[in-house]
Amino acid sequence: METFKEFLKKKDIEVSFKRYCIDALGAMAQGLFCSLLIGTIINTIGTQFGIGFLTQPVATVGGVEYTVGGIAMAMSGPAMAVAIGYALKCPPLVLFSMISVGFASNALGGAGGPLAVLFVAIIAAEVGKMVSKETKVDILVTPLVTIGVGIFFSWLIAPPLGQAAMWVGSVIMWATDLQPFLMGILVSVIVGMALTLPISSAAICAALVLQGLAGGAAVAGCCAQMVGFAVISFKENRWGGLISQGIGTSMLQMGNIMRNPRIWIAPTLTAAITGPIATCVFHLKMNGAAISSGMGTCGLVGQIGVYTGWVSDVASGAKEAITAFDWAGLILISFVLPAVIAFIINEFLRKAGWVKDGDMKL
Repeated sequence: METFKEFLKKKDIEVSFKRYCIDALGAMAQGLFCSLLIGTIINTIGTQFGIGFLTQPVATVGGVEYTVGGIAMAMSGPAMAVAIGYALKCPPLVLFSMISVGFASNALGGAGGPLAVLFVAIIAAEVGKMVSKETKVDILVTPLVTIGVGIFFSWLIAPPLGQAAMWVGSVIMWATDLQPFLMGILVSVIVGMALTLPISSAAICAALVLQGLAGGAAVAGCCAQMVGFAVISFKENRWGGLISQGIGTSMLQMGNIMRNPRIWIAPTLTAAITGPIATCVFHLKMNGAAISSGMGTCGLVGQIGVYTGWVSDVASGAKEAITAFDWAGLILISFVLPAVIAFIINEFLRKAGWVKDGDMKL
C-alpha cells in the first residue's frame, strides 16, 4: 500500500475533493467559456450587426456547415477535456490525447455532455498519468492508453451520466415553472452561494443544462453575490474592489467569510429576494448557453447569455420582440436591486455589530 501511495505521489495523482471538484470543475468551466460560450457570442454579434464573415459558413464537415462561432461551439468537448487535463497537471502526451477523449465523452453524453466529460476526462487523465514515461515507447503507449481508456469509459458511462444530468436539470426547471416563487428562492440562493464558494457555479449550471426560468433565477443569485459584495465592501476596497468583485468574482471574499461568516448574510438574503422577483415579476429566462446561468456579472456573461437567448427566441418565433420591460428586468435584477438591497441589509448588520469596518477588506 505504501508503495502504491508513493507511486501516486510521484505521478502527481491526488484523489481529493479539491483536485476533482474544485480544480477540475473550475477548469471545465473555462474550457466551456472558451468554446461554447464564445462561439455563441460570436454568432450573436454576427447576426445582430450583419457581419457576413461571421454569419456565412466557413467550413463544411461531413455535410454540416459551420460558421466561425459554430466551429468554436463544436469544440466544446475537447476544450473541456484539455482544460481538465491541464488542471490535473497532465504531461504533454496525456494532455494532447484528451482532445479525443473530450470529443467522445461530450458527443455520447448528449445535452448532458459536460458532466460526462468531467467524469471521463478525470479517469482518462489519471490513468494516462500512471503510464506516462513508464516505457521506452512512451510516444505510443501513453496516447493509446489515454485515448483507449477515455473512449471506453465514454461508451460505458457517458450516456447514462448525460441522461442523469439532463433529468436533474429538467426536474429543477419543471419545478421552477410550477413553483416559480419557492424555486426562485432556492435556485438563486444555492447557485449564488456556489459562485462565491471555491467551486464553479458555471460548470454546475452547464452540467445540469440549467436554462429557462431556473437559469434566470441562477443569474439573479450570482448577481446578488457579486454586485452585493462589491457594493457593501466599497468602503474597504473602493473602486478596485468594486470592479474586481462586480465583474470579476465574489469568490475573493471567501477568506473573509471564513473569518466572519456574517458578512455573507446580506448578499445571500439579497439572492433570496431577487430570485423570485426574477421568476415571478420579470419572468427572466436564460435561453442562451446554460453556462451563462452560473456566471452572473462576471465579464457580463450572464447578461450576454440572456440577450443571446432573446435573439434566438425572436429568430425562432418563440418571442415576438425584445421589449423595454425585458431590458428593465435584466438591468434591475443584475445591477440595481442587488446593489440597493444588499446595502440596506448590510447597514442593519453593521448597526447590530455583526459586521464591522475591515471585515471585507481584500
